[in-house]
Amino acid sequence: MSNLETSKTVALIVKICDGIRDLLLEKNRAYGNSALEPIRVFSKANNCEQILVRIDDKLNRIKQGANFLEDEDVLQDLIGYLILLKVWKELNEK
Repeated sequence: MSNLETSKTVALIVKICDGIRDLLLEKNRAYGNSALEPIRVFSKANNCEQILVRIDDKLNRIKQGANFLEDEDVLQDLIGYLILLKVWKELNEK
């Protein structure tokens, strides 16, 4: 891989990660910390389980035929929930 290809790859990694970060921060501002601190009106599942259910929902959409390569929302949401799962893990392993 040439230096030009490597620098393009690095630039795209930074751009995509920044975009996901911005999306998560925007949703956190708009909806509060609802992924990690849900209001629990109907579901009493713990926070981790609720994130896992959301990940399952996204994977089910892909399994059912949603073309995640064309549907950017599915791909971004899945990445976002995986990041939130990592955040939950960090907060709860201390």
